Amino acid sequence: MSSILSSVLTVLFTLPILGSILVFLFGKVITKNTRRSLHIALDYTTFLYIISVHFLIVTIWKISLFWLIILIMIVIAMIFVLLHWKVKEEIILKKVLKGFWRFNFMLFFLVYIALTFYGLISSAVNFSF
Repeated sequence: MSSILSSVLTVLFTLPILGSILVFLFGKVITKNTRRSLHIALDYTTFLYIISVHFLIVTIWKISLFWLIILIMIVIAMIFVLLHWKVKEEIILKKVLKGFWRFNFMLFFLVYIALTFYGLISSAVNFSF
């Protein structure tokens, strides 16, 4: 049982896009609403992209920068709180967290794509020469 769970988690951390699609389809079946299921997929698979970026960095450069990922997320959270306070003059924590989490999805999705292409090109160049 633990090997099956380990295998599923490995696939999801290696291919978080597959996890996003599966969560979207599951949400679509449950909610019958495309927009709502897309938001569910974004919210629930952000963690997969964060972990995937960490493992891609470890694979490409053989160094763990997880502390930097956490630090970047803390700075982003501080910026979101500050901007929300400047615009609304009060902090509505639910809105701040939702914006922060969805921004992290977009950031780590783009970093995941960039690192995947970089890793493929780097491996091809290293293998060729």
